Amino acid sequence: MKRPWWNTAAAALSAALVVTGCGIAKPASNGGAPAAPQADIRAVGAESEYADLIRQIGGPYVSVTAIMSNPAVDPHEYEANPKDAIAVAEANLVVQNGLGYDEFMNKLEQASPNPKRLVIDAGEALGYQADTANPHIWYQLNTMPRLAKIVAADLGKLDPSHAAYFQARAGAFIQSLKPWDEAVARLKAAYHGRGAAVTEPVSDYLLQEAGLTIKTPWAFQAAIMNGTDPSPQDVALQTQLFTHHEVSVFCYNKQVVTNVTKTFLHLAEREHIPTVAVYETEPTGLTYQRWMLEETNAIYNALAHGTSLEAIS
Repeated sequence: MKRPWWNTAAAALSAALVVTGCGIAKPASNGGAPAAPQADIRAVGAESEYADLIRQIGGPYVSVTAIMSNPAVDPHEYEANPKDAIAVAEANLVVQNGLGYDEFMNKLEQASPNPKRLVIDAGEALGYQADTANPHIWYQLNTMPRLAKIVAADLGKLDPSHAAYFQARAGAFIQSLKPWDEAVARLKAAYHGRGAAVTEPVSDYLLQEAGLTIKTPWAFQAAIMNGTDPSPQDVALQTQLFTHHEVSVFCYNKQVVTNVTKTFLHLAEREHIPTVAVYETEPTGLTYQRWMLEETNAIYNALAHGTSLEAIS
């Protein structure tokens, strides 16, 4: 489904083990000052949104590393490195998307076997079929609430003394998603059935939750998602959506702006169709809740006021 980014995983872990001697990073000297307390659990989120979820639930009892965390970088181009290999090797808990999206994580985990490490494959844990065409499941309204409960349960297994704390934090996280739920409901009430164009299916689940009709051919979306050129026929169909004004908003992947994307951004500007930048990984400085709320409100503002969103800052 996605291009394989895991081809250097084994080599990266090998290099990491050489660096650390035993696969566990050694603490740096602090000049004799007392060491800060260490979190009891080390966790890895394959994508920054999952790392944020773990962080919000685990609080001070969990040290969290995000593997794909730079919103300015195409996540499809990820290659394993020694730092990430060490993080996975040391982790007690890993949360990854699955569904072929972050296959490199399986390679990193296999390179550092640990029967005590808990691994949550979100797609599998939430009951998605292995052949699910759109892996961007964090744009579904019910994905993170369900996943929060699973993360809290696994953190409780790793640290039973704080299990109640993790459960309470998961509950608070779920409650904090209400403004997003309300924003999606507002969008749906006002613009149900409106046409939307996209580059790839990053925000498709959100658009569908809001009752918008995604008119971009799936073959076009899949080609962009997989790093190939869409067929001339699909490009022509997408072009017609703009020139015939069959769509009222254009959502494009800010992290993968190809020449094809640029062509349609120019076309949208010419045809006075507002555009909304959407992201695959959580923008720096935002929580998951705020990120989803801002993108939903941006789509609403595009439809209500013709306002474009070029970036989330």
